[in-house]
Amino acid sequence: MLSENPLFRGFSLFMRDMIKHLLRDFITYLRIERSLSAATVESYRFDMMKVESYCIEKASEIKNWNALDVRDFIAFCVGQEMAPNSQSRMISTLRAFFHFLMLERYIQVNPMLLIESPKLGRYLPDVLSQEEVLAIINQVDLSQSAGHRDRAILEVLYSSGLRVGELLSLQISNCFWNEGYLRIVGKGNKERLVPIGTWAIKWVQFYLQRERNHWPMQPESEDILFINQKGKSLSRMTVLNIVKREAIKVGIHKDVSPHTFRHSFATHLVEAGADLRSVQEMLGHSSITTTEIYTHLDRQRLREEIMLYHPRYQKKEGQ
Repeated sequence: MLSENPLFRGFSLFMRDMIKHLLRDFITYLRIERSLSAATVESYRFDMMKVESYCIEKASEIKNWNALDVRDFIAFCVGQEMAPNSQSRMISTLRAFFHFLMLERYIQVNPMLLIESPKLGRYLPDVLSQEEVLAIINQVDLSQSAGHRDRAILEVLYSSGLRVGELLSLQISNCFWNEGYLRIVGKGNKERLVPIGTWAIKWVQFYLQRERNHWPMQPESEDILFINQKGKSLSRMTVLNIVKREAIKVGIHKDVSPHTFRHSFATHLVEAGADLRSVQEMLGHSSITTTEIYTHLDRQRLREEIMLYHPRYQKKEGQ
């Protein structure tokens, strides 16, 4: 039998290791870059476990899938009597997964481009108030060995609204402190200039002078702004842990991540009356429709304020 062939067994083990590695990286991306809730991430994981089993059973390397392979898998799901709403969610999961593979350059062509997209509701992210952001930032213990670095990371996230990947790849040579701008290389290698505030610059300078300049340096990280105490680049998980640790210290129980700072940055700008096109430019959104989510968040906040304070919205006792 084919399954008893040593070459087949070896390929199956390779397939299992490969897709598990991709799945692990995909889940990290969903948690940190997309800042999805734990329940949503678990739904993606549940769907991808089915994909994993299918790939192993069919000896199919997912990085080589085309639109026909996707349709074959969906047909397989239909044959397993998967409910229509579950099929829709599976297509959404595959779309997110192959988008991730494109971002990480595992694939060159997205096989989901020819697959009809299900109609999904718009995701409204958690947003911190200005007071909550400042409480988290001010909570950082500067007596710790990397305290100034951690404070600088939070200041830059809130000051410039960077994605965590953009923060981690930020080069000193692309930081123009005197002009107050950062040159950011975002998604699709698109460059943009992003303003950085004086407070963020101040804390970055403290970090450079008091910590980074005294740490050993690896050659590949010489121009990377934020590094660890061994002179190496930081991981996404390190930044996530910094944000979560400081949020817990001040008693904030929202699902806080580095991306929460990005959402908060944009929301606070829109609330203060910033032009949506300017916010789009700063965030590096290719489409204004992506940025428009922050007008929805602002309207939602206004509605909550009206319901809370307007006399005709407040429920009277006995009504």
